[in-house]
Amino acid sequence: MKKAQIRKLTYEEIQQSRPGAEQLQIMPRRPVSVLLDDVRSLHNVGAIFRTADGVHLEKMFLCGITGTPPRAEIRKTSLGAEESVPWEFHQNPLPVIGELREKGYQIVVLEHTSASQDYRQAKYHFPLCLIVGHEFHGIRDELVEAADLAIEIPMHGIKQSLNVSVAFGVAIYEIISHWEKSH
Repeated sequence: MKKAQIRKLTYEEIQQSRPGAEQLQIMPRRPVSVLLDDVRSLHNVGAIFRTADGVHLEKMFLCGITGTPPRAEIRKTSLGAEESVPWEFHQNPLPVIGELREKGYQIVVLEHTSASQDYRQAKYHFPLCLIVGHEFHGIRDELVEAADLAIEIPMHGIKQSLNVSVAFGVAIYEIISHWEKSH
C-alpha cells in the first residue's frame, strides 16, 4: 500500500480556509460560555481566549481578579483572539451565574469536588457555562455550591491537575463534541 503524501500547509493556505471578520460575525456561536473565576495569569487568560476562538464560544465572563484586555500579556498568547470572542468583566461572578441560570444554562465547574464526574462521561445540557478558577486555589466555594455539575480530568501522575488553560482546552473540546453530536 502506497503511503499518502503529507505536506505542511503554508500560512496563506491556512488563512484562506479561515472565516474572515465579517463571516465570523454572522456565523452562529456555540451555546457555550466560560467564566474565569480569579484566573491570575494574563498568559492563561490569553490562552483561554485563543481556545475560545478556536471553538467559536458564545462569550467569556472575566471575573474577580482575572485580567482583561487590552494587555500585552493577554495578546501574546491570544494572538488577537480577544478581538473575536465576546467578553464581559464582572467583579462578582454570582450575579452572572444567576442570570445564566434564569436563561436555562447548565452551570458546570471544572473542579475536584465530592461529586465530580469524569469530563468524558458527564451529561451536558445546552446552553452551558463552564467555570474555571484560580491556578492554585481553584474555583471559590460559593460558585462550586451554585453549580449543576462538577467535572474533572483524570490525572495519572503525581500532580492533581493540569494548568488552567490546558484543562479548559481539554474540557471545552469534549463539551463541544457532546453538543455537536446532539445537533
